[in-house]
Amino acid sequence: MPIDLGIDPGTANTLVYEKKRGIVLNEPSMVIRSRKTGQVQAIGNDASDMMGKTPDGMQALRPIRNGVITSFGGTVELLKYVIKKTVPSSFTRVRVVICVPCSITEVERRAMIEAAQTAGAREVYLIEEPLAAAIGCGIDISQPHGSMIVNVGAGLTEVAVVSLGGVVVSQSVRVAGETFDNDIVQLAKKKYNMSIGDSTAEQVKCDIGSVYMHRARETAEINGRDMATALPRVESFSTAEVREAMREHGEAIVDAIKMALENTPPELASDIMESGIVLAGGGAMLRGLGRLINVRTEIPVYIAEEPMECTAKGAGMSLDFLLEMNRKSRFL
Repeated sequence: MPIDLGIDPGTANTLVYEKKRGIVLNEPSMVIRSRKTGQVQAIGNDASDMMGKTPDGMQALRPIRNGVITSFGGTVELLKYVIKKTVPSSFTRVRVVICVPCSITEVERRAMIEAAQTAGAREVYLIEEPLAAAIGCGIDISQPHGSMIVNVGAGLTEVAVVSLGGVVVSQSVRVAGETFDNDIVQLAKKKYNMSIGDSTAEQVKCDIGSVYMHRARETAEINGRDMATALPRVESFSTAEVREAMREHGEAIVDAIKMALENTPPELASDIMESGIVLAGGGAMLRGLGRLINVRTEIPVYIAEEPMECTAKGAGMSLDFLLEMNRKSRFL
């Protein structure tokens, strides 16, 4: 009997969903290998723990960025790792459904399928990320009703209108979680002449970050390195300055949503006005993002339950959907 896995290979994290057990893996999409031999030294959590601490002979890489393979060998090793870690050895037949962006090319699709097959999957299907997110959120996408999903990942934000089992309109923008992290890194550099790491910036974003004004006035003590003296230094960041640093890219996500709405057929647009916009992906948890979208579009906005997990969950559930739709879905 085959075991079915839904895999969401994100820029920052890879999540795996198995129907009977739920989310069975959530680890960084990271591989560390030897520059000289190409041999893999660490993957996932182990690789993340080694970040910034490896000698010159080691290379740390993210083999998948924005849903596209940047290192075929690294992707094979990553997928091999997650399959081996989540599938009992007694199972020899593994079927996987992998989430990919709507904008992915045919060449990139074939590369993803080949990588999964090389990693040990017997059957490989691809599903567009917003479609998977909609299924994972509990939306019945088989109905003739328009639903808008905004999937905010680490490297890419995808806006899609889904109806009758497929994506009707899609719009993507390379603004997402890592973009906001970089905004905070640049804030530290330009305003305080201080260098901070990406993990520190992400922590600031989670603690006090926001893209829409709210009453709370918070501060965070940030450890970094003075760029003039190269000595350790501590600065206090406020919500207002962090919000201002991220404001432009928050508006870029709104612009992508507006562009998708402009291209949406009127009948589906009226459905969206009634049912609202659903935010999914880890970036959906950024404070103020839903409120900003609501104010700019005048459409109700809802954050999916467990937004980071719903795409992998939807992928894992989608084989049933494939059978129900008599193989008329957007799978390969």
